Amino acid sequence: MTSAPEPLPSDLASAHAMILAERAARMEAQAVAARAQAVNSNTEALIAHLKLQIEKLRREIYGSRSERKARLLEQMELQLEDLEVSATEDELAAEQAAARTQTVRSFARKRPSKKPFPEHLPRERIVIAVPESCPCCGSHKLSKLGEDVTETLEVVPRQWKVIQTVREKFSCRECEKITQPPAPFHVTPRGFAGPNLLAMILFEKFGQHQPLNRQSERYAREGIDLSVSTLADQVGACTAVLQPLHALIEAHVLAAERLHGDDTTVPILAKGKTVTGHIWTYVRDDRPFGGLAPPAALYYASRDRKQEHPKRHLQNFTGILQADAYGGYNGLFDPSRAQGAITPALCFAHARRKFFELADIAANARRGEKAGAISPIALEAVRRIDALFDIERGIKGHSVEGRLSVRQEQSAPLMAELEDWLRDERSRLSRSASVAEPIDYMLKRWDRFNPFIDDGRVCLTNNAAERALRGFALGRKAWLFAGSERGADRAAAMATLIQTAKLNDIDPLAWLADVLARIADLPQHRLSELLPWEWKREVSGRDAAQAA
Repeated sequence: MTSAPEPLPSDLASAHAMILAERAARMEAQAVAARAQAVNSNTEALIAHLKLQIEKLRREIYGSRSERKARLLEQMELQLEDLEVSATEDELAAEQAAARTQTVRSFARKRPSKKPFPEHLPRERIVIAVPESCPCCGSHKLSKLGEDVTETLEVVPRQWKVIQTVREKFSCRECEKITQPPAPFHVTPRGFAGPNLLAMILFEKFGQHQPLNRQSERYAREGIDLSVSTLADQVGACTAVLQPLHALIEAHVLAAERLHGDDTTVPILAKGKTVTGHIWTYVRDDRPFGGLAPPAALYYASRDRKQEHPKRHLQNFTGILQADAYGGYNGLFDPSRAQGAITPALCFAHARRKFFELADIAANARRGEKAGAISPIALEAVRRIDALFDIERGIKGHSVEGRLSVRQEQSAPLMAELEDWLRDERSRLSRSASVAEPIDYMLKRWDRFNPFIDDGRVCLTNNAAERALRGFALGRKAWLFAGSERGADRAAAMATLIQTAKLNDIDPLAWLADVLARIADLPQHRLSELLPWEWKREVSGRDAAQAA
Protein backbone atom coordinates (compact mmCIF):
# COMPACT_ATOMS: atom_id res chain seq x y z
CA MET A 1 0.00 0.00 0.00
CA THR A 2 1.46 3.35 -1.07
CA SER A 3 1.15 6.44 1.11
CA ALA A 4 -0.75 9.46 -0.17
CA PRO A 5 1.42 12.22 -1.69
CA GLU A 6 2.20 15.18 0.52
CA PRO A 7 -0.22 18.06 -0.25
CA LEU A 8 1.31 21.05 -2.01
CA PRO A 9 0.98 24.54 -0.49
CA SER A 10 -1.74 26.78 -1.86
CA ASP A 11 -0.06 30.17 -1.30
CA LEU A 12 3.11 31.55 -2.93
CA ALA A 13 5.02 32.19 0.32
CA SER A 14 4.59 28.60 1.48
CA ALA A 15 5.63 27.32 -1.96
CA HIS A 16 8.79 29.44 -1.80
CA ALA A 17 9.54 28.14 1.68
CA MET A 18 9.07 24.54 0.54
CA ILE A 19 11.40 25.08 -2.45
CA LEU A 20 14.07 26.61 -0.22
CA ALA A 21 13.74 23.75 2.27
CA GLU A 22 14.03 21.17 -0.50
CA ARG A 23 17.06 22.98 -1.93
CA ALA A 24 18.74 23.08 1.49
CA ALA A 25 18.03 19.37 2.00
CA ARG A 26 19.49 18.58 -1.43
CA MET A 27 22.66 20.58 -0.72
CA GLU A 28 22.98 18.90 2.66
CA ALA A 29 22.64 15.46 1.05
CA GLN A 30 25.28 16.39 -1.56
CA ALA A 31 27.62 17.61 1.19
CA VAL A 32 27.13 14.38 3.16
CA ALA A 33 27.84 12.30 0.05
CA ALA A 34 30.94 14.38 -0.78
CA ARG A 35 32.21 14.00 2.79
CA ALA A 36 31.65 10.23 2.65
CA GLN A 37 33.56 10.05 -0.64
CA ALA A 38 36.41 12.09 0.86
CA VAL A 39 36.56 9.82 3.92
CA ASN A 40 36.54 6.75 1.67
CA SER A 41 39.33 8.12 -0.57
CA ASN A 42 41.39 9.06 2.47
CA THR A 43 40.94 5.57 3.92
CA GLU A 44 42.01 3.93 0.65
CA ALA A 45 45.12 6.13 0.51
CA LEU A 46 45.95 5.31 4.14
CA ILE A 47 45.56 1.57 3.53
CA ALA A 48 47.80 1.76 0.45
CA HIS A 49 50.36 3.75 2.44
CA LEU A 50 50.40 1.18 5.24
CA LYS A 51 50.69 -1.71 2.80
CA LEU A 52 53.66 -0.01 1.18
CA GLN A 53 55.32 0.51 4.57
CA ILE A 54 54.73 -3.13 5.53
CA GLU A 55 56.23 -4.35 2.27
CA LYS A 56 59.28 -2.10 2.70
CA LEU A 57 59.78 -3.39 6.27
CA ARG A 58 59.50 -6.98 5.10
CA ARG A 59 62.12 -6.28 2.47
CA GLU A 60 64.46 -4.83 5.09
CA ILE A 61 63.89 -7.67 7.59
CA TYR A 62 64.09 -10.61 5.22
CA GLY A 63 66.60 -9.04 2.85
CA SER A 64 64.69 -9.82 -0.32
CA ARG A 65 66.30 -7.98 -3.23
CA SER A 66 64.64 -9.72 -6.15
CA GLU A 67 63.68 -7.73 -9.25
CA ARG A 68 60.09 -8.87 -8.83
CA LYS A 69 59.94 -7.37 -5.32
CA ALA A 70 61.45 -4.11 -6.57
CA ARG A 71 58.82 -3.85 -9.30
CA LEU A 72 56.10 -4.62 -6.75
CA LEU A 73 57.25 -1.72 -4.58
CA GLU A 74 57.29 0.61 -7.59
CA GLN A 75 53.76 -0.47 -8.48
CA MET A 76 52.56 0.14 -4.94
CA GLU A 77 54.19 3.60 -4.88
CA LEU A 78 52.50 4.57 -8.14
CA GLN A 79 49.16 3.28 -6.89
CA LEU A 80 49.58 5.23 -3.64
CA GLU A 81 50.39 8.34 -5.65
CA ASP A 82 47.09 8.18 -7.53
CA LEU A 83 45.14 7.46 -4.36
CA GLU A 84 46.71 10.45 -2.59
CA VAL A 85 45.83 12.75 -5.48
CA SER A 86 42.26 11.41 -5.61
CA ALA A 87 41.89 11.88 -1.84
CA THR A 88 42.93 15.54 -2.12
CA GLU A 89 40.46 16.15 -4.95
CA ASP A 90 37.63 14.56 -2.95
CA GLU A 91 38.59 16.55 0.16
CA LEU A 92 38.33 19.83 -1.77
CA ALA A 93 34.98 18.75 -3.23
CA ALA A 94 33.73 17.95 0.28
CA GLU A 95 34.89 21.35 1.57
CA GLN A 96 33.09 23.16 -1.24
CA ALA A 97 29.90 21.14 -0.66
CA ALA A 98 30.02 21.72 3.12
CA ALA A 99 30.49 25.47 2.61
CA ARG A 100 27.03 25.61 1.00
CA THR A 101 25.37 24.16 4.10
CA GLN A 102 25.22 25.03 7.79
CA THR A 103 24.79 21.54 9.20
CA VAL A 104 27.43 19.35 7.52
CA ARG A 105 30.94 19.59 8.93
CA SER A 106 33.80 19.75 6.45
CA PHE A 107 36.26 16.88 6.24
CA ALA A 108 39.98 17.49 6.71
CA ARG A 109 42.59 14.83 6.02
CA LYS A 110 45.31 14.19 8.56
CA ARG A 111 48.63 15.17 7.07
CA PRO A 112 52.12 14.88 8.46
CA SER A 113 53.39 18.09 10.00
CA LYS A 114 55.22 20.24 7.49
CA LYS A 115 58.93 20.43 8.09
CA PRO A 116 60.54 23.87 8.17
CA PHE A 117 62.34 24.90 5.03
CA PRO A 118 66.12 24.28 5.13
CA GLU A 119 68.10 27.17 6.56
CA HIS A 120 70.61 27.08 3.72
CA LEU A 121 67.97 28.25 1.23
CA PRO A 122 68.21 31.98 0.47
CA ARG A 123 65.31 34.12 1.66
CA GLU A 124 63.80 36.86 -0.47
CA ARG A 125 61.70 39.35 1.44
CA ILE A 126 58.71 40.86 -0.33
CA VAL A 127 57.05 43.51 1.80
CA ILE A 128 53.44 44.24 0.86
CA ALA A 129 52.86 47.97 0.75
CA VAL A 130 50.59 49.25 3.51
CA PRO A 131 48.04 52.06 3.06
CA GLU A 132 49.25 55.56 3.83
CA SER A 133 46.17 56.23 5.93
CA CYS A 134 43.90 54.24 8.22
CA PRO A 135 41.15 52.63 6.15
CA CYS A 136 38.79 53.04 9.11
CA CYS A 137 39.07 56.74 9.94
CA GLY A 138 41.48 58.12 7.33
CA SER A 139 44.16 59.16 9.84
CA HIS A 140 47.82 59.21 8.74
CA LYS A 141 49.12 58.46 12.24
CA LEU A 142 50.06 54.79 11.76
CA SER A 143 52.65 53.03 13.89
CA LYS A 144 54.08 49.56 13.20
CA LEU A 145 53.05 46.83 15.66
CA GLY A 146 54.83 43.90 14.10
CA GLU A 147 54.64 41.69 11.05
CA ASP A 148 53.51 38.24 9.94
CA VAL A 149 55.76 36.30 7.58
CA THR A 150 54.40 33.69 5.16
CA GLU A 151 57.03 31.44 3.61
CA THR A 152 56.42 30.05 0.12
CA LEU A 153 58.74 27.47 -1.41
CA GLU A 154 59.57 28.55 -4.95
CA VAL A 155 61.99 27.23 -7.54
CA VAL A 156 64.27 29.03 -9.97
CA PRO A 157 66.03 26.95 -12.65
CA ARG A 158 68.90 25.16 -10.89
CA GLN A 159 68.22 27.12 -7.69
CA TRP A 160 65.78 26.81 -4.80
CA LYS A 161 64.68 29.67 -2.62
CA VAL A 162 62.10 30.52 0.02
CA ILE A 163 60.08 33.67 -0.54
CA GLN A 164 59.14 35.43 2.67
CA THR A 165 56.07 37.58 2.16
CA VAL A 166 55.96 40.06 5.01
CA ARG A 167 52.63 41.53 6.16
CA GLU A 168 53.34 44.43 8.47
CA LYS A 169 50.81 45.37 11.13
CA PHE A 170 50.01 48.99 11.94
CA SER A 171 47.74 50.50 14.53
CA CYS A 172 46.00 53.84 14.20
CA ARG A 173 46.80 56.30 16.98
CA GLU A 174 43.44 57.99 16.47
CA CYS A 175 41.01 55.07 16.56
CA GLU A 176 43.35 52.27 17.72
CA LYS A 177 42.29 50.02 14.81
CA ILE A 178 44.88 47.53 13.55
CA THR A 179 45.65 47.45 9.82
CA GLN A 180 47.37 44.66 7.95
CA PRO A 181 47.38 43.57 4.27
CA PRO A 182 45.66 40.26 3.49
CA ALA A 183 47.63 37.01 3.44
CA PRO A 184 49.14 36.02 0.08
CA PHE A 185 47.19 33.68 -2.16
CA HIS A 186 48.33 30.09 -2.52
CA VAL A 187 47.19 27.98 -5.43
CA THR A 188 46.40 25.04 -3.17
CA PRO A 189 44.62 25.16 0.19
CA ARG A 190 47.14 25.00 3.05
CA GLY A 191 49.69 25.37 0.29
CA PHE A 192 53.32 26.23 0.62
CA ALA A 193 54.50 25.81 -2.99
CA GLY A 194 54.75 28.71 -5.42
CA PRO A 195 53.20 28.59 -8.90
CA ASN A 196 56.53 27.94 -10.64
CA LEU A 197 57.23 24.94 -8.43
CA LEU A 198 53.71 23.59 -8.96
CA ALA A 199 53.98 24.06 -12.71
CA MET A 200 57.27 22.17 -12.71
CA ILE A 201 55.79 19.27 -10.73
CA LEU A 202 52.81 19.04 -13.10
CA PHE A 203 54.87 19.37 -16.27
CA GLU A 204 57.46 16.84 -15.09
CA LYS A 205 54.73 14.32 -14.27
CA PHE A 206 52.35 14.77 -17.20
CA GLY A 207 54.59 16.38 -19.83
CA GLN A 208 57.96 14.71 -19.19
CA HIS A 209 56.51 11.43 -17.83
CA GLN A 210 58.41 11.52 -14.53
CA PRO A 211 56.38 9.87 -11.71
CA LEU A 212 56.27 11.68 -8.40
CA ASN A 213 58.48 9.13 -6.64
CA ARG A 214 61.30 9.90 -9.08
CA GLN A 215 60.74 13.63 -8.71
CA SER A 216 60.88 13.28 -4.92
CA GLU A 217 64.20 11.43 -5.16
CA ARG A 218 65.66 14.11 -7.42
CA TYR A 219 64.56 16.93 -5.12
CA ALA A 220 66.06 15.09 -2.14
CA ARG A 221 69.41 14.99 -3.90
CA GLU A 222 69.17 18.77 -4.21
CA GLY A 223 68.57 19.12 -0.47
CA ILE A 224 64.78 19.56 -0.54
CA ASP A 225 62.62 17.04 1.33
CA LEU A 226 59.33 16.72 -0.56
CA SER A 227 57.68 13.34 -0.03
CA VAL A 228 55.53 11.61 -2.63
CA SER A 229 52.49 12.20 -0.44
CA THR A 230 53.22 15.94 -0.31
CA LEU A 231 53.71 16.13 -4.08
CA ALA A 232 50.53 14.10 -4.70
CA ASP A 233 48.62 16.52 -2.47
CA GLN A 234 49.74 19.43 -4.64
CA VAL A 235 48.93 17.61 -7.89
CA GLY A 236 45.41 16.78 -6.71
CA ALA A 237 44.70 20.36 -5.73
CA CYS A 238 46.15 21.78 -8.97
CA THR A 239 44.11 19.45 -11.20
CA ALA A 240 40.98 20.59 -9.36
CA VAL A 241 41.93 24.26 -9.83
CA LEU A 242 42.66 23.78 -13.55
CA GLN A 243 39.44 21.85 -14.30
CA PRO A 244 37.48 24.94 -15.50
CA LEU A 245 40.24 25.70 -18.00
CA HIS A 246 40.10 22.13 -19.28
CA ALA A 247 36.34 22.52 -19.79
CA LEU A 248 36.91 25.61 -21.96
CA ILE A 249 39.43 23.76 -24.15
CA GLU A 250 37.03 20.81 -24.42
CA ALA A 251 34.23 23.10 -25.63
CA HIS A 252 36.60 24.76 -28.12
CA VAL A 253 37.73 21.43 -29.59
CA LEU A 254 34.26 19.94 -29.92
CA ALA A 255 32.98 23.11 -31.66
CA ALA A 256 35.29 22.42 -34.63
CA GLU A 257 34.15 21.74 -38.19
CA ARG A 258 36.68 18.92 -38.46
CA LEU A 259 38.50 16.75 -35.92
CA HIS A 260 41.35 14.26 -36.04
CA GLY A 261 40.63 11.24 -33.83
CA ASP A 262 42.76 8.32 -32.68
CA ASP A 263 43.56 6.22 -29.61
CA THR A 264 46.44 4.28 -28.07
CA THR A 265 46.76 1.70 -25.33
CA VAL A 266 47.64 2.60 -21.74
CA PRO A 267 48.05 -0.10 -19.07
CA ILE A 268 45.87 0.71 -16.03
CA LEU A 269 46.51 -0.90 -12.67
CA ALA A 270 43.59 -3.01 -11.45
CA LYS A 271 43.22 -5.48 -8.59
CA GLY A 272 46.25 -7.74 -8.78
CA LYS A 273 46.95 -7.00 -12.43
CA THR A 274 46.93 -4.38 -15.14
CA VAL A 275 44.22 -4.00 -17.77
CA THR A 276 44.70 -2.56 -21.24
CA GLY A 277 43.04 0.84 -21.11
CA HIS A 278 42.95 3.43 -23.87
CA ILE A 279 43.72 7.12 -24.28
CA TRP A 280 41.58 8.82 -26.92
CA THR A 281 42.52 12.08 -28.57
CA TYR A 282 40.58 14.57 -30.69
CA VAL A 283 42.65 17.30 -32.30
CA ARG A 284 41.34 20.54 -33.73
CA ASP A 285 43.82 22.02 -36.19
CA ASP A 286 42.44 24.25 -38.93
CA ARG A 287 45.83 25.59 -40.04
CA PRO A 288 46.19 23.25 -43.06
CA PHE A 289 43.17 24.92 -44.73
CA GLY A 290 43.89 28.47 -43.55
CA GLY A 291 41.50 28.40 -40.59
CA LEU A 292 41.84 31.13 -37.97
CA ALA A 293 40.70 29.07 -34.96
CA PRO A 294 43.62 28.19 -32.66
CA PRO A 295 44.68 24.52 -32.54
CA ALA A 296 43.92 22.40 -29.48
CA ALA A 297 44.03 18.76 -28.40
CA LEU A 298 41.52 16.96 -26.19
CA TYR A 299 42.16 13.65 -24.43
CA TYR A 300 39.94 11.11 -22.69
CA ALA A 301 40.77 7.86 -20.89
CA SER A 302 38.80 4.62 -20.77
CA ARG A 303 39.20 1.14 -19.36
CA ASP A 304 38.57 -0.54 -22.72
CA ARG A 305 38.04 0.23 -26.41
CA LYS A 306 34.28 -0.22 -26.66
CA GLN A 307 32.42 1.93 -29.18
CA GLU A 308 30.43 3.58 -26.39
CA HIS A 309 33.44 5.76 -25.60
CA PRO A 310 33.77 7.68 -28.91
CA LYS A 311 29.97 7.80 -29.01
CA ARG A 312 29.99 9.58 -25.64
CA HIS A 313 32.96 11.80 -26.46
CA LEU A 314 31.43 13.06 -29.71
CA GLN A 315 27.75 12.93 -28.80
CA ASN A 316 27.16 16.55 -29.88
CA PHE A 317 29.70 16.72 -32.71
CA THR A 318 28.39 16.77 -36.30
CA GLY A 319 31.39 17.77 -38.44
CA ILE A 320 34.12 15.78 -40.18
CA LEU A 321 36.01 13.08 -38.28
CA GLN A 322 39.38 12.02 -39.68
CA ALA A 323 40.38 8.69 -38.17
CA ASP A 324 41.45 5.16 -38.97
CA ALA A 325 39.04 2.38 -39.93
CA TYR A 326 38.20 1.41 -36.33
CA GLY A 327 34.67 -0.01 -36.32
CA GLY A 328 33.77 1.74 -33.08
CA TYR A 329 33.30 4.98 -35.00
CA ASN A 330 30.69 3.50 -37.36
CA GLY A 331 27.76 4.43 -35.14
CA LEU A 332 28.73 8.08 -35.47
CA PHE A 333 28.41 7.89 -39.26
CA ASP A 334 24.84 6.52 -39.15
CA PRO A 335 22.42 8.89 -41.01
CA SER A 336 19.72 8.08 -38.45
CA ARG A 337 21.85 9.51 -35.63
CA ALA A 338 19.77 11.97 -33.61
CA GLN A 339 22.34 14.77 -33.78
CA GLY A 340 23.06 14.13 -37.46
CA ALA A 341 25.66 11.91 -39.08
CA ILE A 342 29.35 12.71 -38.76
CA THR A 343 31.23 12.74 -42.07
CA PRO A 344 34.04 10.12 -42.09
CA ALA A 345 37.41 10.71 -43.75
CA LEU A 346 40.03 7.97 -43.66
CA CYS A 347 43.79 8.38 -43.50
CA PHE A 348 45.91 7.82 -46.62
CA ALA A 349 48.99 7.41 -44.41
CA HIS A 350 47.43 4.28 -42.88
CA ALA A 351 46.64 2.89 -46.33
CA ARG A 352 50.09 3.78 -47.70
CA ARG A 353 51.81 2.15 -44.72
CA LYS A 354 50.24 -1.22 -45.55
CA PHE A 355 51.64 -1.05 -49.09
CA PHE A 356 54.99 0.37 -47.99
CA GLU A 357 55.65 -2.62 -45.70
CA LEU A 358 55.50 -4.83 -48.80
CA ALA A 359 57.63 -2.47 -50.89
CA ASP A 360 60.30 -1.30 -48.41
CA ILE A 361 63.50 -2.03 -50.33
CA ALA A 362 65.79 -0.76 -47.55
CA ALA A 363 64.16 -2.91 -44.86
CA ASN A 364 64.24 -5.89 -47.18
CA ALA A 365 67.98 -5.44 -47.74
CA ARG A 366 68.58 -5.49 -43.97
CA ARG A 367 66.81 -8.84 -43.67
CA GLY A 368 69.42 -10.48 -45.88
CA GLU A 369 68.64 -14.08 -46.80
CA LYS A 370 65.34 -13.96 -44.90
CA ALA A 371 64.07 -11.12 -47.08
CA GLY A 372 60.94 -11.73 -49.09
CA ALA A 373 60.27 -10.60 -52.61
CA ILE A 374 59.44 -6.93 -53.19
CA SER A 375 55.86 -6.56 -54.42
CA PRO A 376 55.80 -4.54 -57.65
CA ILE A 377 52.07 -3.86 -57.15
CA ALA A 378 52.73 -2.43 -53.66
CA LEU A 379 55.59 -0.36 -55.05
CA GLU A 380 53.35 1.10 -57.73
CA ALA A 381 50.59 1.79 -55.18
CA VAL A 382 53.05 3.73 -53.03
CA ARG A 383 54.15 5.73 -56.06
CA ARG A 384 50.57 6.64 -56.97
CA ILE A 385 49.65 7.65 -53.38
CA ASP A 386 52.84 9.70 -53.11
CA ALA A 387 51.70 11.70 -56.15
CA LEU A 388 48.64 12.78 -54.14
CA PHE A 389 50.86 13.76 -51.22
CA ASP A 390 53.01 15.90 -53.52
CA ILE A 391 49.93 17.91 -54.50
CA GLU A 392 48.91 18.32 -50.86
CA ARG A 393 52.30 19.75 -49.89
CA GLY A 394 51.83 22.51 -52.41
CA ILE A 395 48.43 23.62 -51.04
CA LYS A 396 49.09 23.33 -47.33
CA GLY A 397 47.83 26.44 -45.54
CA HIS A 398 45.75 27.60 -48.53
CA SER A 399 42.09 28.53 -48.18
CA VAL A 400 39.34 25.92 -48.42
CA GLU A 401 38.34 27.19 -51.84
CA GLY A 402 41.93 27.20 -53.13
CA ARG A 403 42.60 23.67 -51.94
CA LEU A 404 39.33 22.42 -53.42
CA SER A 405 40.08 23.99 -56.80
CA VAL A 406 43.53 22.35 -57.03
CA ARG A 407 42.19 18.99 -55.89
CA GLN A 408 39.37 19.01 -58.44
CA GLU A 409 41.86 19.81 -61.18
CA GLN A 410 44.83 17.65 -60.20
CA SER A 411 43.92 15.09 -57.52
CA ALA A 412 40.51 13.95 -58.82
CA PRO A 413 41.93 12.40 -62.03
CA LEU A 414 44.66 10.65 -60.02
CA MET A 415 42.08 9.23 -57.61
CA ALA A 416 39.96 7.92 -60.49
CA GLU A 417 43.01 6.29 -62.06
CA LEU A 418 44.07 4.83 -58.71
CA GLU A 419 40.66 3.24 -58.14
CA ASP A 420 40.53 1.74 -61.64
CA TRP A 421 44.09 0.41 -61.30
CA LEU A 422 43.44 -1.12 -57.86
CA ARG A 423 40.28 -2.87 -59.04
CA ASP A 424 42.04 -4.19 -62.13
CA GLU A 425 45.00 -5.53 -60.14
CA ARG A 426 42.74 -7.03 -57.48
CA SER A 427 40.78 -8.99 -60.06
CA ARG A 428 44.01 -10.79 -61.05
CA LEU A 429 45.15 -11.65 -57.54
CA SER A 430 44.35 -14.72 -55.48
CA ARG A 431 42.75 -14.37 -52.07
CA SER A 432 46.00 -15.40 -50.36
CA ALA A 433 48.20 -12.77 -52.06
CA SER A 434 49.89 -10.54 -49.49
CA VAL A 435 49.11 -7.36 -51.41
CA ALA A 436 45.41 -8.24 -51.62
CA GLU A 437 44.80 -7.16 -48.00
CA PRO A 438 45.92 -3.50 -48.40
CA ILE A 439 44.06 -3.27 -51.72
CA ASP A 440 40.85 -4.54 -50.10
CA TYR A 441 41.40 -2.15 -47.20
CA MET A 442 41.13 0.78 -49.60
CA LEU A 443 38.52 -0.47 -52.04
CA LYS A 444 36.01 -1.56 -49.35
CA ARG A 445 36.21 1.94 -47.83
CA TRP A 446 36.70 3.98 -50.97
CA ASP A 447 33.82 6.32 -50.18
CA ARG A 448 35.61 7.28 -46.95
CA PHE A 449 38.95 7.90 -48.67
CA ASN A 450 37.38 10.11 -51.35
CA PRO A 451 35.82 13.04 -49.37
CA PHE A 452 38.94 15.20 -49.69
CA ILE A 453 38.16 15.63 -53.39
CA ASP A 454 34.89 17.45 -52.59
CA ASP A 455 35.82 19.25 -49.37
CA GLY A 456 38.86 21.51 -48.97
CA ARG A 457 38.75 21.15 -45.19
CA VAL A 458 39.60 17.44 -45.24
CA CYS A 459 43.26 16.46 -44.87
CA LEU A 460 44.87 13.52 -46.59
CA THR A 461 46.18 12.02 -43.35
CA ASN A 462 45.36 11.68 -39.67
CA ASN A 463 48.92 12.52 -38.63
CA ALA A 464 47.77 15.34 -36.33
CA ALA A 465 46.13 12.81 -33.99
CA GLU A 466 49.06 10.39 -34.21
CA ARG A 467 51.48 13.16 -33.24
CA ALA A 468 49.26 14.06 -30.29
CA LEU A 469 49.49 10.48 -28.98
CA ARG A 470 53.25 10.18 -29.41
CA GLY A 471 53.87 11.42 -25.86
CA PHE A 472 51.82 8.59 -24.37
CA ALA A 473 53.56 6.02 -26.53
CA LEU A 474 56.95 7.25 -25.28
CA GLY A 475 55.75 7.82 -21.71
CA ARG A 476 54.62 4.22 -21.23
CA LYS A 477 58.28 3.23 -21.04
CA ALA A 478 58.84 5.69 -18.17
CA TRP A 479 55.76 5.28 -15.98
CA LEU A 480 54.80 1.71 -17.02
CA PHE A 481 51.07 2.15 -16.27
CA ALA A 482 48.44 4.46 -14.80
CA GLY A 483 47.88 3.77 -11.10
CA SER A 484 44.08 3.78 -11.41
CA GLU A 485 41.23 4.74 -13.73
CA ARG A 486 41.04 8.14 -12.05
CA GLY A 487 44.78 8.46 -12.57
CA ALA A 488 44.31 7.82 -16.30
CA ASP A 489 41.52 10.43 -16.42
CA ARG A 490 43.78 12.89 -14.62
CA ALA A 491 46.62 12.23 -17.06
CA ALA A 492 44.24 12.80 -19.99
CA ALA A 493 43.02 16.12 -18.54
CA MET A 494 46.55 17.42 -17.92
CA ALA A 495 47.72 16.21 -21.35
CA THR A 496 44.89 18.30 -22.82
CA LEU A 497 46.36 21.44 -21.24
CA ILE A 498 50.01 20.68 -22.01
CA GLN A 499 49.54 19.51 -25.61
CA THR A 500 47.28 22.46 -26.40
CA ALA A 501 49.99 24.81 -25.16
CA LYS A 502 52.54 23.04 -27.39
CA LEU A 503 50.25 23.27 -30.42
CA ASN A 504 50.09 27.03 -29.89
CA ASP A 505 53.90 27.30 -29.78
CA ILE A 506 54.19 28.38 -26.16
CA ASP A 507 56.20 26.92 -23.30
CA PRO A 508 53.78 24.76 -21.26
CA LEU A 509 55.87 25.29 -18.12
CA ALA A 510 55.77 29.10 -18.32
CA TRP A 511 52.08 29.07 -19.22
CA LEU A 512 51.11 26.75 -16.37
CA ALA A 513 53.09 28.83 -13.86
CA ASP A 514 51.34 32.04 -14.94
CA VAL A 515 47.92 30.37 -14.97
CA LEU A 516 48.37 28.97 -11.47
CA ALA A 517 49.47 32.38 -10.22
CA ARG A 518 46.47 34.23 -11.71
CA ILE A 519 43.55 31.83 -11.95
CA ALA A 520 42.14 32.57 -8.48
CA ASP A 521 42.02 36.31 -9.12
CA LEU A 522 40.01 36.05 -12.35
CA PRO A 523 36.21 35.84 -12.29
CA GLN A 524 34.59 33.00 -14.18
CA HIS A 525 33.61 35.13 -17.19
CA ARG A 526 37.26 36.16 -17.72
CA LEU A 527 38.75 32.69 -17.42
CA SER A 528 39.11 32.49 -21.21
CA GLU A 529 41.95 35.04 -20.92
CA LEU A 530 44.13 32.20 -19.63
CA LEU A 531 43.59 29.92 -22.63
CA PRO A 532 46.94 29.28 -24.35
CA TRP A 533 46.22 31.28 -27.49
CA GLU A 534 44.80 34.24 -25.53
CA TRP A 535 47.74 34.09 -23.12
CA LYS A 536 50.18 34.07 -26.04
CA ARG A 537 48.51 37.15 -27.53
CA GLU A 538 48.67 38.96 -24.19
CA VAL A 539 52.34 38.12 -23.63
CA SER A 540 53.25 39.15 -27.18
CA GLY A 541 51.47 42.47 -26.72
CA ARG A 542 53.19 43.04 -23.39
CA ASP A 543 56.62 42.29 -24.86
CA ALA A 544 55.96 44.61 -27.81
CA ALA A 545 54.94 47.42 -25.45
CA GLN A 546 58.08 46.96 -23.37
CA ALA A 547 60.27 46.97 -26.49
CA ALA A 548 58.68 50.23 -27.64
